[in-house]
Amino acid sequence: MKEDFLKYQAQTTPHPLALEVSHANGSYIMTTDGKKHLDFVAGVSACSLGHSHPKIVSAIKEQADKYLHVMVYGEYAQKPAVDLTKLLAKHLPGPLEKTYLVNSGTEAIEGAMKLARRATGRTEIIAAKKAYHGNTMGSLSLMDLEERVKPFRPLIGDIAFIEFNNEGDISQITSKTAAVILETIQGGAGFIMPVNNYLKKVKARCEEVGALLILDEIQPGFGRTGKLFGFENFEVVPDIVALGKGMGGGLPIGAFAASGELMDLLSDNPKLGHITTFGGNPLIAAAALATLKEITESDLIPKTLEKEKLFRKHLQHTLIKEIRGKGLMLAIMLESPEIADQLILKAKEKQLILFWLLFEKRAVRLTPPLTISDEEIMQGCGIIVDILNEIKNEITGC
Repeated sequence: MKEDFLKYQAQTTPHPLALEVSHANGSYIMTTDGKKHLDFVAGVSACSLGHSHPKIVSAIKEQADKYLHVMVYGEYAQKPAVDLTKLLAKHLPGPLEKTYLVNSGTEAIEGAMKLARRATGRTEIIAAKKAYHGNTMGSLSLMDLEERVKPFRPLIGDIAFIEFNNEGDISQITSKTAAVILETIQGGAGFIMPVNNYLKKVKARCEEVGALLILDEIQPGFGRTGKLFGFENFEVVPDIVALGKGMGGGLPIGAFAASGELMDLLSDNPKLGHITTFGGNPLIAAAALATLKEITESDLIPKTLEKEKLFRKHLQHTLIKEIRGKGLMLAIMLESPEIADQLILKAKEKQLILFWLLFEKRAVRLTPPLTISDEEIMQGCGIIVDILNEIKNEITGC
């Protein structure tokens, strides 16, 4: 299978990890060689409830027996999508009452960008340096790393950049600005948390000049930070929120939500202001609905913070400089990219799945399923510490 994978399936890097997957359940991925791998990545934050959660699988099977795709988004009333958006409205802050369902986080960003320009009549969009919002042309335009965007220019115009957490840059938001788009917690940059009420200050400036605040909750959303949505930790409500990843419990989905007044602008002048064939797909909406119900009706969210404490307690080593993030959105910061690479690759051999962050090469991602047990956390942390001891011995020669 690995040979065919490399020959026929387009690759994203020259050297993928290429685990040959047999099946997956709970916190584990099983490979075709019979090995059982403890998963500390959860599909890069996508598998909120672990692998093959019975409530998600049951919802998918039940819906599959009824109907699959029947019409492009927004024309027919389909119960899974209606119930999902209604439940989202119940749990999102009041202004964010209407949701547009799409196929991925990056499409949610595209829709949010379009809505902001349509609503304000302005064109300038301000993003943060070292941000990551996706890889389609609009989302890619919100990235300031020239090495990544240069091969694809020209991109979307009238994009400006400010430094995350730099209050001095907030003055760059002016009456020409349609929207400011920020990750609630910067992901690819190294799980950078907002400090000193930064998000509230950006929102105040947006209100002052008539700009909209878009928060990217694609990674921190759906319970990963100890709140259902990451922005709830910082007492700020965006004008538009983009959702994805963990929303579908392992199936592909995205969404952007705003007030009814804002969202209705996409339905007229022009009509079909945003279109998607498969957004709101009933099978995927059923999975997302089951995911949201389980997260909000269980004790998974408060337990996330207890599990964070467990990670921090058991991941103490001289090669670990700090652990960034919140809840189960954590990043181990190491002395060098080389040590991060060694840790991830050695962990693979010891059947523990770790992964990199996009930009911060000294970081190792810890984003396990919300359902991971205390015992599994301690088991994985023990493997990490053992590997770091091996690396330290190799460095010191002891």
